Amino acid sequence: MRQSTSNRENLGIIIVDHGSRRAESNDLLLEVVKMFRQTAGYQIVEPAHMELAAPSIAEAFQKCADQGATQIVVHPYFLSPGRHWHEDIPRLAKEAAASHPGISHLVTAPLGLHPLMAKVMQERIETCLAHCEEGAPICEVCTEESSCRLIGK
Repeated sequence: MRQSTSNRENLGIIIVDHGSRRAESNDLLLEVVKMFRQTAGYQIVEPAHMELAAPSIAEAFQKCADQGATQIVVHPYFLSPGRHWHEDIPRLAKEAAASHPGISHLVTAPLGLHPLMAKVMQERIETCLAHCEEGAPICEVCTEESSCRLIGK
C-alpha cells in the first residue's frame, strides 16, 4: 500500500455506503469499518451513510476533523460507479468540507473492477454452496434466521 504524500496520523478515512432503513444493513457497514480499521493501519476511520441513516457524511467528516484529520478520504463502499459516486457523494463531501477550511478531501473510486473481487466472489459462492449442500457454517453476512438456501432440490 502506498502512502506517499499524506501523514497517516492526520489522514481520516470515511467509508460510505448508501444507507438503509434496515438496521442490519447499516450494522454491516460498522463491521466493515471495524475490519478495515484493524487491518489497514489508519487511525481515523469513520462510517457514513449517504442517506436514510446516521451518521451522515457531514457527521463523519466532523468526527474525522475532531480527531485531528487534515486530509479526508471518502471511500464509497459501492460496487459500481453510478450517479451516487459521480454526483451525490462528491456534493455531500464538498458540503461537509465547507465547514472545515484547511482540510483537504477526495472521493475515491468505488470498489468496482478490482482483481480481488473475483476471488471474493468465488469464496462467497463456495461458502454458500458448502452451507447449503453440506451443512457447513454460514458466511459472515448471513444469520441463522436469514441465510442462503438451496431451492428446488
